[in-house]
Amino acid sequence: MATTAIERRPAPGGTSEARRRRVVGLGVLAALLVVAAAASLAVGARALSPAEVWHGLFAEPGSDGRLTEIRLIVQTVRVPRTVLAVVAGIALGVGGALIQGYTRNPIADTGLLGVNAGASFAVVSVIALFGFTSPFQYVWFAFLGAGLAGVVVFGLSSIGRGAGNPLTLALAGQGITVFLTAMTTAVSLTDKASLNALRFWNSGSVAGAGFDVIGPVAVFIGAGLLLALTTLPAVNLLNLGDDVARGLGVNIARTRTVGVVAITLLAGAATAACGPVAFLGLMVAHVARYLTGPDYRWLVPYAGLLGAVVLLVCDVVGRLVVRPGELDAGVVVSLVGAPFFAVLVWRGKFKSA
Repeated sequence: MATTAIERRPAPGGTSEARRRRVVGLGVLAALLVVAAAASLAVGARALSPAEVWHGLFAEPGSDGRLTEIRLIVQTVRVPRTVLAVVAGIALGVGGALIQGYTRNPIADTGLLGVNAGASFAVVSVIALFGFTSPFQYVWFAFLGAGLAGVVVFGLSSIGRGAGNPLTLALAGQGITVFLTAMTTAVSLTDKASLNALRFWNSGSVAGAGFDVIGPVAVFIGAGLLLALTTLPAVNLLNLGDDVARGLGVNIARTRTVGVVAITLLAGAATAACGPVAFLGLMVAHVARYLTGPDYRWLVPYAGLLGAVVLLVCDVVGRLVVRPGELDAGVVVSLVGAPFFAVLVWRGKFKSA
């Protein structure tokens, strides 16, 4: 009896050889992450040797002034900076992969839900109203603004004729983003302190935040990651089309709701902690898809590790190119991401021609 095409189709996880390659790839990315983290601890306005980094990480306070200075540099400046880059990079990478999966839009980014614009508007508003200047003071408002923007976008996309349609979600997100960007500009132009804070915050920097900010943000990112992992099989089915997914038992509305909540937690928390980092989620999602194929059970972990590696490397590069000054990591990511985005658009037009 002849086997059908469906019977001959490989299992969703791929062959054992493909799985082995993917596992090896995850190991390679983990090793690259360790190397990038080590470089992040060693590189800066003052370069440190491996022995000095080791001392700075583990040595107890001593009488040697030079070694005490190294310990302070490593523990109070570079360790928090490195941890934030890893945490935010994972969040933005996973969020970028998920938003492309849920919208079936290959050029979607986490900013599509309006979280970046919502966070920016919240930051300038609380600075103008309350005079907050510390990241620990306004990070919570940034997260709240990002979350509210995501809720409004999802709510708008869930009503009317196009309810639940990925295109409707994208249009609602773009509309809210334009509105909030205009409001942010209006507030910042009327308040000098807000404008100065926005100029720094909008560049996307992993420097300056301590564990008092990183710890709570990591909790929200952890919750977003757990939600994301529970929806990965459903995302695979959604990419076959809503009708096919519904026929295979997927609750479309519930799955998209959980997905939007996960993306908002991931992107909102990362943006609140270090500002908007453009193009990161877009880039790493495409690289991960090239390495793993369309299976989101593999694509999402790859995107998370790639996001952490890329953000760390861009932060290190930013410390090197204008020494003894620095370029913020978000600026370096944008310098790489803008040409990457242009290539994607060009390839899309070329293929459709």
